[in-house]
Amino acid sequence: MAEEQKKVRFVIERQDGPNEKPYTQEFDVDYRPGLNVVAALMEIQKHPVTVDGKRVAPVTWECNCLEKVCGACMMVINGKARQACCSLVDKLDQPIHLAPARTFPVIRDLLIDRSVMFESLKRIQGWVEIDGTWEVKDAPIQNPYTAQTAYEISHCMTCGCCLEACPNVGPQSDFIGPAPTVQAYLFNLHPLGKFDAPKRLNALMQKGGITSCGNSQNCVEVCPKNIKLTTYLAQLNRDVNKQALKNIFNH
Repeated sequence: MAEEQKKVRFVIERQDGPNEKPYTQEFDVDYRPGLNVVAALMEIQKHPVTVDGKRVAPVTWECNCLEKVCGACMMVINGKARQACCSLVDKLDQPIHLAPARTFPVIRDLLIDRSVMFESLKRIQGWVEIDGTWEVKDAPIQNPYTAQTAYEISHCMTCGCCLEACPNVGPQSDFIGPAPTVQAYLFNLHPLGKFDAPKRLNALMQKGGITSCGNSQNCVEVCPKNIKLTTYLAQLNRDVNKQALKNIFNH
């Protein structure tokens, strides 16, 4: 007698449009070793039939790299913001609950609009002002004492996990969030970016900047790249205060 195929149950929070009410549907997916959430969603997309036999519209979500580099597949899995591509079914309590990260506007189902993060990067001037490139011998030298820190922060995928986990991001607060804030620290470390450090620090003095961080430390717990966000937020807080004093004495 053939062994019965093991199933994995998914409880998915769905939403038909930005202004529609959310609802849940349940799906079963055939288990296989190494199955991750994205692969399971692909199976549901191919055969969008609920556990009670109702054929429904395929679940909408976003993914790209499938190797924890792009950050696009961020969603709330069993109550925690994480990347779906590296969330293995074998390591998750079942049934597995999937929901959109509601810190961001929901477009449909698990698909969200993270453009607020990119607007925040514009606000803190998350770039280096250059008008050309250099030959290696002429390029500005990265400080070897800060290179490792810069390398670590540069791993940020703008996935939004830290914003979803932060109690100070959302309608209850104006905080732009840990990831965009810490990017200011990254560009202030750059050998050319440091010349615009006062602009970034002054931007962080404005509404929604560093003073809106409540130091809950949720961000560092959920960061999929293990960036020491709270360490750099503390450093930025010091730098902002120093810049505020400079502003007083320079007027």
